[in-house]
Amino acid sequence: MSRIGKKPITIPAGVKITVGADNIITVKGPKAELKQAVDRDITVTIEEDHIVLKRPTDQIRHRAMHGLYRSLLSNMVNGVTEGFKKQLELVGVGYKAANQGNLLDLSLGYSHNIIFEVPKELKVETLTEKGKNPQIILEGSDRQLLGQVAAKIRSLRKPEPYKGKGVKYSDEIVRRKAGKAAGK
Repeated sequence: MSRIGKKPITIPAGVKITVGADNIITVKGPKAELKQAVDRDITVTIEEDHIVLKRPTDQIRHRAMHGLYRSLLSNMVNGVTEGFKKQLELVGVGYKAANQGNLLDLSLGYSHNIIFEVPKELKVETLTEKGKNPQIILEGSDRQLLGQVAAKIRSLRKPEPYKGKGVKYSDEIVRRKAGKAAGK
């Protein structure tokens, strides 16, 4: 039984939600407009200031879709009102990040710099303070896209377990290994 799917989604002031043809949900808010296609078996109804999702049966597939689409719609409502933010940190000597608009220039210890184009839906900012690791801050209203781009940037140089060098999320904890023991 999906406990998440049963919870109604509260619609904040300033957010407009429409259910279109082919079960395509459009959420329009102060920050952006997002669209999501919902499975045809899941029924989406808008009641006053709530969105309610219902499933036809208790099949495993219907239960899974019920919770999934409820979470996706909830993330869309949060995204168009508040937005989402991810911070990445570059740990390592000589690791640098700079941006010009949505082009991210990364120096991650390879023989060349990596130029990464961030999608136009996201806003990117880089911070370099003396005595601290360089940071990349990604902001946007689409949570899926934000997570995917952050994961792609992290995959360019994953944190390694011995010194912790690489690109990591700012709240990520890298498990460290001891390394070689000293001789005799």
